[in-house]
Amino acid sequence: MSAVASSARFTSRVFARKTAGGTSRAKASKQVVKASVEFYGPNRAKWLGPFSDGAVPSYLKGEYPGDYGWDTAGLSADPETFARYREIELIHSRWALLGALGILTPELLQRNGVVDFGDDSFVWFKAGAAIFNEDGLNYLGNPSLIHAQSIVAVLLTQIVLLGAAEAYRVQGEGPVETSGDTLYPGGFFDPLGLGDDPDTLAELKVKEIKNGRLAQVSVFGFFVQALVTGKSPLQNLEDHLADPWNNNGFALATKFVPGAN
Repeated sequence: MSAVASSARFTSRVFARKTAGGTSRAKASKQVVKASVEFYGPNRAKWLGPFSDGAVPSYLKGEYPGDYGWDTAGLSADPETFARYREIELIHSRWALLGALGILTPELLQRNGVVDFGDDSFVWFKAGAAIFNEDGLNYLGNPSLIHAQSIVAVLLTQIVLLGAAEAYRVQGEGPVETSGDTLYPGGFFDPLGLGDDPDTLAELKVKEIKNGRLAQVSVFGFFVQALVTGKSPLQNLEDHLADPWNNNGFALATKFVPGAN
């Protein structure tokens, strides 16, 4: 009798776990579908929110990720031009995401004592000049990782590797398995299988383009900061937090006003 009771209790626990698991998967599925409805189609979020009626061009139908119905200048009215701009924006977004990470990471490592670069090459706009040092350019300050001493060799390597990768991307085929999509190749480039589910992929596309747009603005901000202050992003942030009233964009902009000292 006790064996029967134990078996019954075990069966109940298994059933409860399966039910809970099914409920969790159902909730996750609903969240993905909700996200798809929010970012795609006629009921998607738009750039003017509830005031977007009449402000969204007819050719922006919410078919693509990141379409919030904003094209005041009509740059995407032509389908071919629209497709070209989509490709340019996405590729630039990915480069900006990598660039922002590459700009901030070395400085964070240096400031936290994780890596010692030995000089100021941890500052992003000074890193390239380190290749002209007697010891060359050491990746993350470690000569055993990448020890670059010839700018010509670095340039040729970049041209070959990046040129080949871009050629394969444009053609939609190459030495590794891909989906054939020139913008979202998947396959070899998605080892974790994050895009295997179509609904999940649709949501990830939106997240990528939104973060990519933010990264482009960030990198542009880093560039302007470097020109104006001659300092790294985190140093600018530290200066601003120490004295917000005197270290900000408006205060620095007055230095370029005619007649200002």
